[in-house]
Formats: sequence, structure tokens, C-alpha cells
Amino acid sequence: MNETKWGARLRAEAAKAVDAVVAQGRSLDAVLRELEKPMSAADRPLFKMLCYGTLRHHFRLRADLGKLLDRPLKARGSVIESLLVVGLFQLSDTRIPDHAAVSMTVEAARLLRHPKYAGLVNAVLRNFLRQDIGLKEPDDDESRFNHPAWFIDQLREDWPDDWQQILEANNDRAPMWLRVNQKRGTTGDYLDRLGEADNGHRLLPGFIHAIRLAKPLPVAELPGFAEGDVSVQDAAAQIAAPWLLMHGGLRILDACAAPGGKTGHLLELASADSTLTAIELDPQRLAGMHENLERLGLHATVLAADASKPKEWWDGRPFDRILLDAPCSASGVIRRHPDIKLLRRESDIKGLADLQTAMLEGLWPLLEPSGRLLYVTCSVLAAENDAIIGDFLARHSNAREDRVLPNYNIRDLIVEKTYGFQVLPGSQGLDGFYFACLERTSR
Repeated sequence: MNETKWGARLRAEAAKAVDAVVAQGRSLDAVLRELEKPMSAADRPLFKMLCYGTLRHHFRLRADLGKLLDRPLKARGSVIESLLVVGLFQLSDTRIPDHAAVSMTVEAARLLRHPKYAGLVNAVLRNFLRQDIGLKEPDDDESRFNHPAWFIDQLREDWPDDWQQILEANNDRAPMWLRVNQKRGTTGDYLDRLGEADNGHRLLPGFIHAIRLAKPLPVAELPGFAEGDVSVQDAAAQIAAPWLLMHGGLRILDACAAPGGKTGHLLELASADSTLTAIELDPQRLAGMHENLERLGLHATVLAADASKPKEWWDGRPFDRILLDAPCSASGVIRRHPDIKLLRRESDIKGLADLQTAMLEGLWPLLEPSGRLLYVTCSVLAAENDAIIGDFLARHSNAREDRVLPNYNIRDLIVEKTYGFQVLPGSQGLDGFYFACLERTSR
């Protein structure tokens, strides 16, 4: 296959992926798993770059496209609109030579079985270059910040001093963080195995199990990954296990546990006589958890169960530690999942808050006196975070918030809220996470 055909094929596949998110409402992760299967390892980096980059800059690119089209294409031509924004992304945000981006994107229209649009694709992309549209200031906040208007407005309300910083961080590419399994070696030793001097990998004070890679690597290239020496996990997510296990913990519940990153971390840190039960509502996600635990050489009782309905699965024995990694808007991890900006709706937040409250209420009776429950979300929205915890504390006289951080070094990276603490996305390369530690004072 010649270079033009090869490049056109990747652009056609990227257009299919973007269209599946924008027009069909599918998650990017699911689409990538499907479309990547027949690809070679050499093809995947460019394919992913086109997909992630186009969705990351969706609102600006669509606004630019609107200036170049007399009218939107018909619904059956939505994949061509997606191809056009893939083309605009290449011209405005990559180092791909203009002539290559144009020619391969035009050829992609033919591979998508829309040859009649090839001329339109060529004209739109060349007009974009001719008119210098990519150099012009965006006309509105959506295209300026590449987020939906409702989300921008909500951030302005929740984070009046930080909203723009959050939006900018969401549009950056996320670094790759590792968690070193302390049962199998120290973080310093693993850093030596990676070759710190040559690659510029970084440690972060306060995150004693975490390494930030200088650049992402396939897991197959990570020393000891298959043997369980290391896992891929953002450093902010690594705050949860040490926080929950402060002062011990013998009978541990990990609620909403899939994909199992925090489950593995808890087991790596827990004492030998501890037991852990991990529950997940979606049974299809349990297979990945079992595989991860097997790779790490760790054991947990894994159940397909609903955290808000413990009568269906709880054996009546109280837990002294509960991690509730609650389902949320995922607004703190948008840089890893740019499709969230398109798939999440303002109307979703109330339903998510109701679910988070139901889970807290359902799990609280399972906690023994003096036990601790750590509430965690990867959201930056107050409605899912401090509002939930504040309302819960107001309803439960036997609950108090323990505001002692798991270590002193993270205090400058975490924002103290009225209830709980927030890591903002982008702080020292971290994802956005919220934490609130609740202690049960009595029955």
C-alpha cells in the first residue's frame, strides 16, 4: 500500500471514530477498541492522535467548519463532516505537512464510499488555508475554550478563580503515570529499571508509589508489567488507598470497583490479615478486574452488586473501611476522555447526584463504629462533591468528616473545600479528583 493510501485509510478510520462519538453518542474508548483490532501497532499512534485531537478541539473545529460550508451536510453525510474536522485538526494543530493532510483526507472520502464529496473536502481544506481561518480569534466561549457552554458556566460558578485553568488543563494531553507495587519493590528501584537519567521520568513529593513517565509507553515495554511489578494509574487516583488505610483496616469494601486500579492499590498496601470485597454493578467489567488481580498476584472477593442495595449481597458483617469511588460526570478526567465534553449533558448531573446520595446512604449502615468511608469522584463539580457530603453530614449525626490528609506533602496540590478536598486537573500533571473522608462515630 502506498503512503497516500495508507494515510487515507487511517484518516477514514479516524472519521468513523469521531462520527461514532458525535453523531451516535458512543464512547471513544469503546469505538477505539473496535476499530483498532485490525490495525498494526505502527498505525495506532497516528490514528489515536487524530481521534483524540479532533475531539479535544471539537467546538473550535466545528465553528471553523461552519464558516467554510454554505450549509450543513445531510445526516447521511455526517461521517464526511467528521472527516472534514479531522482534516482541519491536521492543518491547525499538527505538524503534518499541509499538502499531505489535504491529499490524504480527500482520498479518505473515497475510502468512506463518498467519492462525490472528494471535491468538497478538497475545496474546504484549501479554503481554510487560503483564508487563514485557523489564525482568527474564536467568536464564542464554546469554540474559545472547547467545552460546552453549560459546563463553562458551571465551572465559573463553582470555581470563580480557577475555571479557566481547569478548561485549559482539560485541553492538554495527559501524562502517563505508573504505580509501583510496593510488595514487589521500591519506587526508586523501579525508576532505575526505567532508566531515569536517559528518559527524564519524574517522582512527585507525597506520591511515594508514583512515577510520571517522560512520554507514554506501551505496557508491554514496561519492565515487569506482566509480572505485576507496576500498574498504570494516575497519581491523583493513588491518593485514595493510603488515605483510606490510615491507621489500618482489616475488613475493606471497595464499592464501584471496576476497572480495579484502586482495588489493586488497596491490596498492595493492606496488611496480610486484611480481607477485601470489591463490588461492581456491571458484570461485564468484572472480567478485567479478575485479570488485573491475577496479574498482580492478589486476591479479593469480587461481586456483581449494587452499592445502593446492600440487602441483595451483604453478609451482615460490618466493614471497618469502605471506599466509595462513586459514578460521576468524570469532569476531572476530560483530558483523558475528550468525548465526555460531547456525551455529558447538564441534565445528567442531577441524576448522578441522586445516585451518589443513594450509594452513600446504602453503604453507611455497613460501616462499623470508628470505621472510615472515603468518598471519591473524578469530578470537579460541586453538585457531585462537597454538596453531596455537606447534605449527608447534615442528615447523619453519627458521621463526622476527618480532615487529616494522608501526608503533609500533598497539601499544596489539593484544594480545601468546605467539605472534602479537590485536586484540580493539570496540577503537577494530575487528574481532577475529589476526596472526603467520613468517620462513623456511633451506631
